[in-house]
Amino acid sequence: MKMVTNFISEKAKLGKDVRIWHFAYVGDNTEIGDNVKIGSLAHIDYNVKIGENTMIEGLVYIPPLSRIGKNVFIGPAATLTNDPYPASKKMIGVIIEDGVVIGSRAVIKAGVRIGKNSVIAMGAVVTRDIPENCVAVGVPAKVKYSREEYDKKKKNWEDS
Repeated sequence: MKMVTNFISEKAKLGKDVRIWHFAYVGDNTEIGDNVKIGSLAHIDYNVKIGENTMIEGLVYIPPLSRIGKNVFIGPAATLTNDPYPASKKMIGVIIEDGVVIGSRAVIKAGVRIGKNSVIAMGAVVTRDIPENCVAVGVPAKVKYSREEYDKKKKNWEDS
């Protein structure tokens, strides 16, 4: 019996220093930039693009047609979707712009755009576009404060 630890499609394009942990899946025609880390049990489907210096934690699901920018963090068990009316023959991807942080177990609806440097709180359900440089929380997710305020809170916590 042969144990398969990962499936990386021969049609996927991986940049330099990409690290993929155990039991992950990367589909056909997916492009992954340099210095990307992908956690265990992540599923990155076909026709996905991921920018450099991005970290995708374990149990994350990224469906076909997703576009993820550079310097993005996606927390454990976050889910992106690509079908706003399942099960449909027509799909649309999620767009996550550069510098975005997505918390653990957040869910992003098909067709949504997360603006540059925004933060999606853990457990949030994002059903609409999120503008740049803000923090969205809740179900459904709503903008609560700015990225600048988030960064101050983070620094205060780290310095305490």
